[in-house]
Amino acid sequence: MEHKVIAIRNLSTSAYVLKLERKGLLFKAGQCFNIGLKNSGVNREYSIYSGENDQYLEFLIKEIKEGVVSPSLRLAAIGKEINLYGPYGSFIINPKKVKQVQFCFISTGTGIAPFHSFVRSHQNLNYCIINGVRFLTERYDYDNYHHSKITTCVSRQKWPGFNGRVTDYLSKMPINKKNIFYICGNQKMIQEVYELLRENKISGDQIFTEAFF
Repeated sequence: MEHKVIAIRNLSTSAYVLKLERKGLLFKAGQCFNIGLKNSGVNREYSIYSGENDQYLEFLIKEIKEGVVSPSLRLAAIGKEINLYGPYGSFIINPKKVKQVQFCFISTGTGIAPFHSFVRSHQNLNYCIINGVRFLTERYDYDNYHHSKITTCVSRQKWPGFNGRVTDYLSKMPINKKNIFYICGNQKMIQEVYELLRENKISGDQIFTEAFF
């Protein structure tokens, strides 16, 4: 299906938000889509960034300079038609648990995208976010989260907050064994966090993962 570009919002030199018309498309927060330029024959998978009730579709995209899709999407003109396939995936929240448990979202880089969708979609969500970035410029749209609910781990730039990776942070902080954990980002981080949670007696039924690469 083709969806027209409404806007492209640059967040940093390496990341941007692609905003498309929704055209009544239904999805669940946390699901993903295959996106590509019309007639290009090449698509890439991106998690939804907007909320279930938003009148538009948004995707948080990291531009890969040598890539085929992400640089081209960033240059797409307003009104250009983009190929969109989906939604796919089961990286979603059980709505029955929204008022029952606290969710802990763990991400790196643009892996925060599905959590942005979760927060926008579920108004009464009890959550915390542990977000790993290399530089402070990678703190995307932090104003959309409650400041007391998001912790940033910065690995390549000194700052007054936590310096190090998300795994460093988790290894030093107490882990609430009643939380439901969602992990999204690179595969290595996901594997390390999963093993750390299991070592802390967190049941595998409480851990959900989505690998970006």
